[in-house]
Formats: sequence, C-alpha cells, structure tokens
Amino acid sequence: MEFRFVQDLEIVSELTGLSAEAFAEELGVSRMTLNNWLSGKKSATEKNIASFYEYTFRKGIRLNLIKEQLYREDVAESSKVLLFHGAKTKIEGALRTDCSKRRNDFGAGFYCGESLEQSAMFVATYPASSLYMLTFDSTGLKGKEFGVSRDWMLLIAYFRERLGGYADSGVIRELVRTVEGVDYIVAPIADNRMFEIIDQFIDGEITDEQCKHCLSATNLGKQYVFVTDKALRQVELLERCYLTGAEKEFYLFSRQASYEMNRDKVKVARRQYRDVGKYIEEMM
Repeated sequence: MEFRFVQDLEIVSELTGLSAEAFAEELGVSRMTLNNWLSGKKSATEKNIASFYEYTFRKGIRLNLIKEQLYREDVAESSKVLLFHGAKTKIEGALRTDCSKRRNDFGAGFYCGESLEQSAMFVATYPASSLYMLTFDSTGLKGKEFGVSRDWMLLIAYFRERLGGYADSGVIRELVRTVEGVDYIVAPIADNRMFEIIDQFIDGEITDEQCKHCLSATNLGKQYVFVTDKALRQVELLERCYLTGAEKEFYLFSRQASYEMNRDKVKVARRQYRDVGKYIEEMM
C-alpha cells in the first residue's frame, strides 16, 4: 500500500484555495508537472512526495488528523474500531502475527494502538517511518481485555522475560492460561519508560499498588494485539499516511513534555501509596 499522493494533492489544493498555477509554484514545480501528477500520467519522485507533505504541514494543514476524524465518523455507527500502526518503513505483503519481536508486551503479534499520536510517536525517530490507519471488527472472535492492574503488570513482565525465578510460579502459570486461545488482547501500552516502573515492582522495590497507581498516573493509551490469523482477517488496512520530519518532531516534543509532567505524578503516586498493597515476594 502506497501513499494516497494524488488524492492528498487534490485535498490540499482545495484547502489552500490557490489557483493551479499558484499551487504548482508553491510546490516548486511547473503547472504541467502538477497536471501530470493529478492525471496519473507521471509519478512523483520520493523527493517530490516528501516536499509536498512537508509543505502541507508547514501550511498548518494537519492532513493525518483530518483523515483520522473522517475515519472515526465512518466507523462510529458500526461494530468496528479505528486503530493505528506505526511502521519503521512500510508493511510488505499481508499482515502477520510473527513480524514483531517475541519479547513484546504480549509476545509475538501484530500491534496497533487507539491513539494516532502515540502510534506515530513510537516510530518518530526512524527516517522512513509511516503511519497506517486500520479498522478492526471483533465479531465472532475471542478477546481478552486488561486494565492497569496487577495481572496486566505480571503478564507484561512475563512476556518480556523479566520475571526471573517467578516465571514458573503457580500464580504466573494461571495468568498465562487466561490469554491462551484468544484471538486478540486489548491492554494498556507499556513503553520502555513505563516498564521501568514495572521493573521496580518485579525487583521488590515497590508494591503492586504503588506500581499500579504510578502507571495510572502516566495516562497510558490502549493497544490491540492480534495474535491469530483469524483476528488479522478482520483487520482492514485503510490507508498508509506520510509522516513528515516536522510532524515527527512535533510528536517527539509532545512525548517529552508529557514525560516531564508524568514524572512528577509518578513521584507523588509512589509516595502516597508507599507500603500499600503487596510486594512481589508476598504474592509468589
């Protein structure tokens, strides 16, 4: 799936309100070149495509956010949910459950998020990254959903292989059974920053309640993890969206600002719930 460059050209041309001549001039190409792109007679180069999307973002036109809102309206009255997937480059071929690392939050699977910004943020440091918009219909599938809870924290640690000697305990074996045989999992996202907090719980530095409230303070988004081919057959790729350099910088800045604010929330939560709940040794 390639970018919808021609359709996006038409949209941006209309939004700017410029004449064809003026629009071509702002893009740094001739009127004939623009016409050839729009008619499909010629394809734009990668440099042309990058220049167009950078121009669009600089003009204050948030094309990806506009598309997100339109797609949300499309799925509002259906059984589908709108999801996002950040790719380091692009998706090649059919969607697969074995394309991710095994030591992810819930092992191998195809991972998507509910937030456009968060999905884009995860791949913002990769030069050729892009963003996919998808829909998912869970009808007829078996799913398992977690909130920010002790079970979720322990499962994340288990699949990331950080439980050490606790991995073979009866508590963990019972938890793992709850996700066996499911088609998909819905759970909070635990990025590397958040996993540092879970690590403190596993290392016995904080209680389960401290860990849970620290993680809640960070406003984690939800992710969908598709673990069977049956689930992936009910995922529809809608569009591959371009991420400009300026847009990536925006998401990275947003992440840093959020991190600095959440850092203080975590400190307060850790203090407020000190010695409340159980340490991991007590549970196991």
